[in-house]
Amino acid sequence: MTDDLGEKLQALSCPVPVSDYPTVLLGHGGGGRLSQMLVERVFAAAFDNAALAEMHDGAVLPVPAGRIAFSTDSYVVRPYFFPGGDIGSLAVHGTVNDLAMCGARPLALSSGLILEEGLPMDDLWRITRSMAEAARNAGVHIVTGDTKVVDRGKGDGIFVNVSGVGVVPDGVEVSPRRAAPGDVVLVSGAIAQHGIAIMALREGLEFGTTVKTDSAPLNGMVASLTSALGRDVHVLRDPTRGGVASVLNEIAKAAGAGVDIVEAAFPIAEEVRGACEILGLDPLYVANEGKLLAFVARERADEALALLKSSPFGREAAIVGEVTGEHPGKVVLKSRVGGRRVVDLLTGDQLPRIC
Repeated sequence: MTDDLGEKLQALSCPVPVSDYPTVLLGHGGGGRLSQMLVERVFAAAFDNAALAEMHDGAVLPVPAGRIAFSTDSYVVRPYFFPGGDIGSLAVHGTVNDLAMCGARPLALSSGLILEEGLPMDDLWRITRSMAEAARNAGVHIVTGDTKVVDRGKGDGIFVNVSGVGVVPDGVEVSPRRAAPGDVVLVSGAIAQHGIAIMALREGLEFGTTVKTDSAPLNGMVASLTSALGRDVHVLRDPTRGGVASVLNEIAKAAGAGVDIVEAAFPIAEEVRGACEILGLDPLYVANEGKLLAFVARERADEALALLKSSPFGREAAIVGEVTGEHPGKVVLKSRVGGRRVVDLLTGDQLPRIC
């Protein structure tokens, strides 16, 4: 999408005549005239690009040299508008970031929408416009998609699936199994913001300031990191559901190595820390949508930290731990008071439906 189109989208109201169709109808998913109107006036107008303009059953794309990465994710967050973002931008960022965590440069995205009959058309346009803007900022196009409409009361407004393909350049090999003793663990910024932003809005909590989601595209940050460090970047993960603690446990188990982390090293905004204390939540288990964990060779750790800090989404990056040959498969935390404890997986989720 061009910058001109992005500016036009900001100024446009919903292109479907709201006076005639103020809400989504079952007919908008029926394949007839209403469906055609929705596709042409909303989705094609917002996502405009050459591959989508073919209006085929799928997109045909040129593939650069390298290996293909493929990812898909579905989003059911409630409410679907929240401070700093919405379900649309979150869905694009989430899939772009999943590709980036594979070391891939995103090539194209698809959009699958499940709409509930009665969804306000203005809400749909706002979400669609947000998806278009998020894709534009990430430097990727939404090139194909699908829409279904379900009966009133059966869909909770809107569910979004975004799938994506990307290309992993030669010389990049990122995998949880590559974590090795001696690796340094870095986080790209303050943790637990997204989960607290959703919980505060959902429960009507006030903390003296508005906590905003950290939802952001991380592919540019990852490209800088992998371009400079190549195979010395061993593992990349975005700690979404289950937070930092869950992801570190998954990596430790996959690699058969231990991970030592330092509680005081993790950047956490004061309002988020305070909210976690009030709600009885451990920020290590709270979801993030715009942060990454990187495991890199020890001799490249300072360089990796500088690269993360050079990104607008990584200014609070920090070194938070290391990989060890001790306690394989376990994550051990050094607390603020100097004690040590095992950080295990939770049985369930502290905050349901946060993405």
